[in-house]
Amino acid sequence: MANQLPVKVVAVEESVWSGEAEMLVARTTEGEIGVLPGHSPLLGLLKEPSQVRVKLAGGEQLTYDVSGGFLSIDADGVTVLAESATPATPESH
Repeated sequence: MANQLPVKVVAVEESVWSGEAEMLVARTTEGEIGVLPGHSPLLGLLKEPSQVRVKLAGGEQLTYDVSGGFLSIDADGVTVLAESATPATPESH
């Protein structure tokens, strides 16, 4: 089994999603970043508004519309701390 990336998507009011993923893609103020297991530590400011995509094993993808916040990558995985994070609707892609 390939390495999995522990991911947490957290909004101010609630934990939105957490679990194991193959990859996370987010847009920061510096540009889009793809995060794989073993990524170097990083702290990035999320571009707003934007989307965070969590790619799961088996090809499934979860997409969240986010506003504000930041992305933190460390040895424990990746955490998205957003002011708001809601599941994206197909029209918002």
